Amino acid sequence: MAKWLVKTEPSECSINDFAKQADTSIPWDGVRNYQARNFLRQMAEGDLVLIYHSSCKNIGIAGVVQVTRSAYADPTQFDPESPYHDPKSTQEQPRWQAVDMQFEEKLAQLISLDRLKNTEGLEALPLVRKGNRLSVMPVSENEWQIIRSLQCD
Repeated sequence: MAKWLVKTEPSECSINDFAKQADTSIPWDGVRNYQARNFLRQMAEGDLVLIYHSSCKNIGIAGVVQVTRSAYADPTQFDPESPYHDPKSTQEQPRWQAVDMQFEEKLAQLISLDRLKNTEGLEALPLVRKGNRLSVMPVSENEWQIIRSLQCD
């Protein structure tokens, strides 16, 4: 089972949105970066994902979800009314992927970006490296354990 981190703006899809629909899988769609898309393609059912709130007042890891459906063609790419529409994408050759995820846990306290940046063992995590704006990224087992231990401090 792989581990991941995804960034989201809470106004679009927050850990609270997952918690409100705890028994329902939510599509994770609208990713329009090729490297992030390639990571979505690697996600498998059962993988665990850290939800990271960005572009908001309180930035940081807010909870955990689980992948319930591995990568499939993102339906928003075909919808001309969607802000994620891609006219170059076809049903035969879709360019973009989505995965479905379901609520696992909301952290009692947000793990801030500053705390992550100052935690030994997380130096290689793409999230804390300067200039990285990727919205989907792998998390090593060691990094996962370190991050999970931060919620107990």
